[in-house]
Amino acid sequence: MSRRESRYFSGTAVCLVCLISLLFSFAPAQGIAAAQEKLPDEYGDVTEEVAVSAEGAAIADPIEPWNRAMYHFNDKLYFWLLKPVGQGYKFAIPESFRIIFSNFYENLMMPVRFVNNLLQGRPDYAGRELVRFVINSTVGVAGFRDCAKDCFHIEGRKADLGQTLGKYGIGSGFYIVWPVLGPSNPRDTVGLVGDHFLKPPTYLSSDLLDPETIGLNVHEKVNDFSFHIGDYEILKEAAIDPYIAMRDAYVQYRKKLIENGSGPTE
Repeated sequence: MSRRESRYFSGTAVCLVCLISLLFSFAPAQGIAAAQEKLPDEYGDVTEEVAVSAEGAAIADPIEPWNRAMYHFNDKLYFWLLKPVGQGYKFAIPESFRIIFSNFYENLMMPVRFVNNLLQGRPDYAGRELVRFVINSTVGVAGFRDCAKDCFHIEGRKADLGQTLGKYGIGSGFYIVWPVLGPSNPRDTVGLVGDHFLKPPTYLSSDLLDPETIGLNVHEKVNDFSFHIGDYEILKEAAIDPYIAMRDAYVQYRKKLIENGSGPTE
């Protein structure tokens, strides 16, 4: 096997791990908390194209057979790969270091929040993101400490392109579960792709299989996941139908995010 072919296959393998680590990045704490409540009896057998969430809002789910198949596929990946990796990482890396890494990546993702806050008509928060970035990149030593918050009590506001598109009246469309990536919809899928090109790691190389870029993304996701091990299990144990619980949590969270905003980055 040539050196180029070896790099291709090794890069592909690492990329797969990176994507798997994204699996439950769309299952926010707010959505999980909402899904822990007992679901109504109607969730016992949901086979229609349009289901009803716990709050009574219609959820378009015309490809439910596909979605359920992908949900179970992702479920196995979680328990067979993502959770063991996350547990090993958590055991090996002290929490204080994981917090430092988390601060670094949060600071690095400033362009995504800055641009989307501007597009959402929130120049005040866009300005805060710039100030936070300058403070954390200097006084906070390359962002390893969130000095903007700890020292000056300046907090930002998370914002993504999917949320921005929703603010402009673009509907979510239908619910879809992507293999590896997890819950989404057409609008948020487009937003995910758009935000990807705003992330600084993509500036390191135009090569999608660049080892440095892939490694940075892998570490970011695994580090973040290490703080949330067990959340998914709580949702599954509390739900009559985990697929419905995940769908309901995701749809409700994204709806709330668009209508009310996300508040501070914490």
